[in-house]
Amino acid sequence: MVGSGCSNVNKHYDPNKPHHTPSGFQNRYPHEHNSGWDFLRWQWNRFWSVRPRPAERPIEPVEPDLELIQSNPEDVAVTWIGHATVLLQVAGTNVLTDPQFSDRASPLSFAGPPRHQRPGVALSELPRIDLVVISHNHYDHLDASSVRRLFQQEGGPPRFFIPLGMGEWFREHITDGDGAHLTAMDWWESREYDGFTIQFLPVQHWSSRTPWDQGEQLWGAWAVEHPDYSFFFGGDFGYSEDLRDIGQRTDGFDLAALPIGAYEPRWFMKAFHVNPEEAVQAHLDINARQSLGIHWGTFEGLTDEPLNEPPKELARARKRAGIAEDTFFLLRHGETVRPEYRGRAIGRR
Repeated sequence: MVGSGCSNVNKHYDPNKPHHTPSGFQNRYPHEHNSGWDFLRWQWNRFWSVRPRPAERPIEPVEPDLELIQSNPEDVAVTWIGHATVLLQVAGTNVLTDPQFSDRASPLSFAGPPRHQRPGVALSELPRIDLVVISHNHYDHLDASSVRRLFQQEGGPPRFFIPLGMGEWFREHITDGDGAHLTAMDWWESREYDGFTIQFLPVQHWSSRTPWDQGEQLWGAWAVEHPDYSFFFGGDFGYSEDLRDIGQRTDGFDLAALPIGAYEPRWFMKAFHVNPEEAVQAHLDINARQSLGIHWGTFEGLTDEPLNEPPKELARARKRAGIAEDTFFLLRHGETVRPEYRGRAIGRR
């Protein structure tokens, strides 16, 4: 979110691609850049006057339907585990997004944003995962402990679809040098895998896991398409023309998982985190038939809005846009929806 700052050579550099730089990657459209001083100003304000406000009432999870989840159903099922972690089940294949099952979104076990809600489904309760997509390398989206356990799952590792530049991190920290289960992709690239078409799509964000590696790994959204169902996973992004580009270059999606939280203070977050009103516009831009709000209500202290504010703001934004509640809906942690097939309304379990 702060300036580029990366100093390593980009091993994947292609001078014919404007989002590539010799030292990393950049967004496709002009936007404001926050500086390190802006970050310090935000943290100073948080400490002295604008501490993150607590939720006005507890966010209640539900008991997951483990019988359904673990039976690997042939029909479509979508479960919100929490934050940006979603379990998609299509035609007997289990797809997991941005796995984060740890107690904190942090490199440290004793500091950093703690969980307000435990995962709606424990990692140990999941069925065998076949396919994982990861949007970018921030700690609330790429958790080393979680992906390591998935790599070591019974029955063999899943296939990890990851942004360009992330393969080196995986081989060093997760797979002990093994790259056989990794597929790293650039924006607009597609791969066929086990009856699915997986495409990596551009959105406006940034990457870093330390103060010294900003922009060295790519970031983005994922299209996971099967003949029975098409799914868009947004991960995390700021509002940009990229979303209209996606709508123009794809056939739309049966369901989109779109971020609706982590947007305050607006002066600092606007370029890289949508608020609910912008999420509704993103839903329209990418031609999603339905959308699920994610990236809210899970980790305390990521940003300044109360954890339960995004649903209220989403309801207002839906009303202003004339969108029905079941068109852009929310789940509780652990809750599952079961779309029957393309074009049919979803039903909750």
